This record gives sequence, structure tokens and C-alpha cells, in this order.
Amino acid sequence: MNKSNEIGIAVVGGGYWGKNLIRNIYEMGALHTICDNDPSKMSEYHELYKEVKITNSYKEVLSDCDIDAIVVATPAAKHYEMTKLALEAGKDVMVEKPLALKVEQGQELARLAKEKDKILMVGHILEYHPAVCKLKEIVKKGSLGRIQYIYSNRLNMGKFRTEENILWSFAPHDISVITSILDEMPASVSSHGGAYLSREIFDVTMTNMEFASGVRAHIFVNWLHPFKEQKLVIVGSEKMAVFDDTIVDKLTIYNHKVNWVDRCPVAAKGEAEIVPISNEEPLRQECLHFIECIKERNEPITGTLNALNVLRVLEASQQSLELSGERVYIASDLEDDLIDYKKSLQKKHLGDEKKAILIHSSSIVDDGARIGTGTNIWHYSHVMPDAEIGENCNIGQNVFIGKGVKIGNNVKIQNNVSVYAGVTLEDDVFCGPSSVFTNVKTPHSAFPRNTADAYIKTLVKRGASIGANATLVCGITIGEHALIGAGAVVTNDVPDYAVVFGNPAKVKGWNCKCGEVRVKSKAKSLRCPKCMTNINLSDT
Repeated sequence: MNKSNEIGIAVVGGGYWGKNLIRNIYEMGALHTICDNDPSKMSEYHELYKEVKITNSYKEVLSDCDIDAIVVATPAAKHYEMTKLALEAGKDVMVEKPLALKVEQGQELARLAKEKDKILMVGHILEYHPAVCKLKEIVKKGSLGRIQYIYSNRLNMGKFRTEENILWSFAPHDISVITSILDEMPASVSSHGGAYLSREIFDVTMTNMEFASGVRAHIFVNWLHPFKEQKLVIVGSEKMAVFDDTIVDKLTIYNHKVNWVDRCPVAAKGEAEIVPISNEEPLRQECLHFIECIKERNEPITGTLNALNVLRVLEASQQSLELSGERVYIASDLEDDLIDYKKSLQKKHLGDEKKAILIHSSSIVDDGARIGTGTNIWHYSHVMPDAEIGENCNIGQNVFIGKGVKIGNNVKIQNNVSVYAGVTLEDDVFCGPSSVFTNVKTPHSAFPRNTADAYIKTLVKRGASIGANATLVCGITIGEHALIGAGAVVTNDVPDYAVVFGNPAKVKGWNCKCGEVRVKSKAKSLRCPKCMTNINLSDT
């Protein structure tokens, strides 16, 4: 049995990757049981690990009170079922990637782990690679400058799977690392691939990820490549980094950059710098982390939030593959994934648990701000004192809510929007990405106008929608259910139901509250053909 007698771990599945997990956990003195249904493997493991229990019965593992945790190293198609059984049996679980083959299954496992107060960790092993850990430090310090582009490839010859395609087999590693380094989920993905060995199993895929921050990333995976190649390339505005897992010097910084001469880009190549890293085995670090999380009851680095994010990207990429490479958007909110992720999310309950306020740990909500129940505030946002946000609002990434701003119920503010002091948004208002509000008409840095009485008020009435990158000059009122086109510059009041766009924005048509848009009409009233609502234009 295990040497330390502190923690007993069973490894279920002793095949291609399971044997490495067995070796590491045994060396840590925590291996209690090996479970596999292959007689030859069972005989081999009995010879290698004589003091360890060997069984072909998963039920026996689940019912053994001396087993505290289970490591699931079976084929991906069995991950969901076996992990669910382990959690229901009261065991902590580490499961190889991916967590499941459907997002809904992953969500169910995450909820179950929370209900049972059990550790659920996924084997995204690159997150524990010394080179990746060092690379994260370098990016976080800003040594590469502004990250612009990431390219990752994972190529090899075999092992061919039949229960999952190359995307689900190889790409989880790269998705996990890229989203972790950027600390951002992609806004959209598009994937192309080819199925050559089996008609419906993709052997080669190329996935393009676009991020709201402007970063683009490509992931190329292939199990029909003549030789092994595993590289991650990060291009920054100041330097470039390459992680090559197939060579001795795995991490290199290239002092390359692009200079602009006569408005033309010119490559400026610099010296390559090898970054020293430790030679610790990533799998050993992963297993040590799992044991530490069991002892300390901490959320793992590759816990439920990390696993669900990877699943969401995989599922969107799979949809794109099936749509011949069409772009698939990934929702910025995680309404179905709102679980208490401990370190990842701060959860504040106000009475009704079903209507909790969820504030991402990277966001700041100042004292004195009032947030309604059911509202979500995502990454890198800032809410100033005395701001009021109603119920069931969704505040995206990198959003600023100024002091004293009033926001109604069910308002959606997309990424990169600043709502400055003096602005009021009524119920059901929608603000598209990077839309702009102003509160001073003649701003001067030398003569600041930063007092409350200097701010000019702007009112956006109930149900109005503001398109992406639109600019609203202060001192105006946007009417109920009005629609502001993308990129519009609005300098005057907008009537109820009006559709405006252009610079300066002018009325181009009429918009029903249901979203149906009509061309400009001289009639005094319109009847919406979709919801049959009468719109009285004489009142606008």
C-alpha cells in the first residue's frame, strides 16, 4: 500500500499514459490501488508494485474507504461517467484531459464537485511545465511588450484515436496554455480540418482564435506528421518567445521587433537568449499539486473553471469544423458556469442564493457602489463609489463605471466600454463593444473639468441599443428602443424608436422594441410586421 499512509490514491487505467501516472504517484508514496481490466497489464503491475493493490473492478475502488482520491486515465469517452461515479462516491478526482466531451457534462461534474466539496482537477499538464510557468512570468512582467500573436503546433505520427478526433486529443493542451497566458477567453473561433484515415474523425485541424484584446492565436494539430514537433510562439511588440518541448533548451527569447520607417514595417532582428529553466518532470509537478490540493483543500490551477473554459473553446471549434470553417462566437458571459470557483470568482450572496452577485477576482468594486442581485461583472472591470447597477445586468470585460453613474435592470454592457459620471442608462439598455460616452464637451488637460457640476448629463432611455464603437457626445437623450448604428457619432437627441447612423448620426429608419427595423417613412405611424406593435411616429 502507500508508504506515507496519509493519502491513498487509485489510478484507474494503466495504459499509454496511465503507466506514467502510476509511476509518479507510487514514487510519492501515495499509490494505493491500480485498476485495469487488461490481464497482461495487471500481471505486469503486480510484479512492479508488489505492495500495491491490483484490481479490475471499478466498483471495488469506489467502495474502498482507504482510497481518498481517484486518478482517471481511461479513454476520453469514459471521463464523464467515471468521474461522476467517483465524485458521487465521495472521492477527490484528477481526470486526464478533456474533462468530458460535452460542455453540459463538464458543468454537471463541476456542480457535483462543489456540492460534495471535492477536489476536481484536470490533467492539462503543460500548465505545470517549468518552461510554461516561466513564460507566464515573462508575459506578466511585460518583457515581451504588448502580445500580438500566438502560434502553437502539436504534431506527431500516431497514436490514432477512434473515440475522439485530433482536436479533442491534442488541442486541449494548447487551448489551456494560451487562454491561461492571456488570462482571456477567445471571442470567436474558426476551425478547418481534414479526415483521412476515418471518414468522420479529423486527423488534422487548424484553429484560429480571435480575442477581444486584439490578440490572434492559431493552433495546428496533426497526428499524421512524419516527426514530433511541439512549439509555442508568442510575438510581442518588443520581443518574441519560443517554447520548443522537443529540444534541450526549451525556452528562448528573441530580441526581434518591428520598426516603422516611412510608415513601412522593417524587421529588426536581435540576439537570441536562452532562458534557463528547471528540469523537473511536468507530470511529477502535476501529481504533487494534486496531492497538495487534497491536503490543503485548495482549488487546483487546472480546476473546474480552467477545464470548462477549455471545453467551451473545444466545442465551439468542433461546431466550426462541422460548419466548414465558419466563425463561431463564444458568449462573453458564463451564465451556466456560475459556480463558486474559490480563487477565480468572488461570490457575494444577497439573500437569494439563486440571484448571487458574481464579480471576477480581477475586477474592482469600490466601497459605496450598489450592485443589484443577479448581476455579473467580468474580468478587469472597475465600478467607482456611488455608482448604482440594477438587477440581472451583465458587465463585460474591461468596463469602467464612473462615480454616481446610474444603470437600470437587465442592462448589458459589452467589453471595453467606459460609462463616465453623468451618464444614466435605463432598464434593458444594450451597449455594444467599445462604445463611447463623453461627459465634457471641451476637455482640456491644462484646465481640468473633473468636478460633478462640470459634467454634462446623458440619458439613454429604456430598451435603447448602442452599436459597437459608437460615440455619444454628452448632453443628449437617446429615446426608448432607439437603435444607434455601429461607429455612429451622435451629437443630438435621438427620438424614440429611431434608427440613426453616420457622422454626424441622422435618422435613417425606425426600430420596433422587438428589434424589427423599418426603412425611413413619412407616415405618422408604422405597424411592426413582426410583433404587430403600432409605432406612433408623430410623438417622436
